[in-house]
Amino acid sequence: MGLLDIFKRKEQPKIRKRNYAGARGGRLFGDFIQSSNSADAELRFTLEVMRNRSRELIRDNEFARRYIHLLKTNVIGDHGFHLQVKARNDDGSLDGFGNTVIENSWKRWGRLGNPTSDGRMSWFDCQRLAIESLARDGEVFIKKVSGSRYKDGFALQFIEADLVDEKKNETLPNGNEIRMGIEIDKFHKPVAYHVLSSHPGDKYFHSAKSRKHSRVPADEIIHVYMPNRTHQTRGEPFMVSAMSALKMLGAYREAEVIAARISASKMGVITTPTGDEFVGEGLENEHTPVIDVEPGSFYQLNAGQKLDPIDFDHPNSSYPEFESAMLRGISSGLNVSYAALSSDLSSVNYSSIRQGALDERDGYRTLQMFMIQHFVEPIFREWLTSALSFGDMNLPITKFDKFSDNAYFRGRGWNWVDPLKEINAAVVGLQNGILSMQDVSATYGRDVEETFAQISRDKETAAQYGLNMAFEPFGQKLPAEPIVEGGDGD
Repeated sequence: MGLLDIFKRKEQPKIRKRNYAGARGGRLFGDFIQSSNSADAELRFTLEVMRNRSRELIRDNEFARRYIHLLKTNVIGDHGFHLQVKARNDDGSLDGFGNTVIENSWKRWGRLGNPTSDGRMSWFDCQRLAIESLARDGEVFIKKVSGSRYKDGFALQFIEADLVDEKKNETLPNGNEIRMGIEIDKFHKPVAYHVLSSHPGDKYFHSAKSRKHSRVPADEIIHVYMPNRTHQTRGEPFMVSAMSALKMLGAYREAEVIAARISASKMGVITTPTGDEFVGEGLENEHTPVIDVEPGSFYQLNAGQKLDPIDFDHPNSSYPEFESAMLRGISSGLNVSYAALSSDLSSVNYSSIRQGALDERDGYRTLQMFMIQHFVEPIFREWLTSALSFGDMNLPITKFDKFSDNAYFRGRGWNWVDPLKEINAAVVGLQNGILSMQDVSATYGRDVEETFAQISRDKETAAQYGLNMAFEPFGQKLPAEPIVEGGDGD
């Protein structure tokens, strides 16, 4: 290297551009927080906060409460999940007797007072509580209890999520881990649940010193939650992505109402040249003179005094558009339609509300299938085992597989936005072999066998009273042929 080479500018290393814009840095992405934590690590210190905030929103925020109402109405419906057993005999025919016995026994067990250990709920109540707890808390814990005091020797005990202590985390000598109150093995399979003897927030009735953990084996617990990542041990509330917007919108609505109330009161300030002449009728904060003015009253001011009204210009004219924009984002985060969440139908037409309703119902159907697989069917199988062993059904326990494998649950269906158009479309689909009767019945939450049975009963009832039905389904409508009396051609 020569002597003058030290004055030469060194070439700067070329900065390589990132391949993805989402990984770009700089000041515009300075607040883009990124984390490499596991799902459990992210939940460990935030689960309790999110759960409590979700509960507060449902208590105080009208849109959050509306969301829970939509879930209970559309996922559970007004009758809950309906059981139909279609077990068959060895010759392939339906086992009508056995299927009817199972369905009737399940219905009796689901009556008020039977399904839960406290005797306060029906099976319909259990389903509504399950979907609300799942959305509000992110998970549902149910303990399976048995004994002669319960109908068919089986009942449920709901355990609030707070009782499964998320603060209990440790590694056990046998290699198992306790993560947020759930003991798992090396395959991340739940082995046991560590449940508190009393609620952590029940401080007015139970002291913290008397609170103890009990280890409940995993085969006695039904844990319902929707994992979003692999190896996620606990569930997160459904509203987690919309919590901030719901809270901020609620606070803004409150501020707008207060501002509008103040604006409607038409407050004013009395000014004087020196600021000393006005003494008012009393003192506010021990030094500010004030005067109370009744509606419809006029007061004469002293010489030199001037009334300057304060106009807060509320309600804000842009408030409705702002609230609608906020609610559209919130409804997207909750996977419901804006019209359903806000109850605002002012800007919808047939096409938009139909498209929104179809997308929303697909989400409800997904939740229905999740609830059937993770909540309804596991409870039914446990009940069936107990009912065949200890109930009053005249069926042996050896028939368990026959009936449990052929039990089907259906959620509620929905009427269409334009029933006439949809019915005509179904008729065309049936005529061209594109749809079956089962397809059409399923859209209304029914089974084709139930439809046929009901029509048959209607016919029998009409014949019993000597009535002719005004329609005859399942046949091509042919023109009536005239009846010719006599054979002489007259």
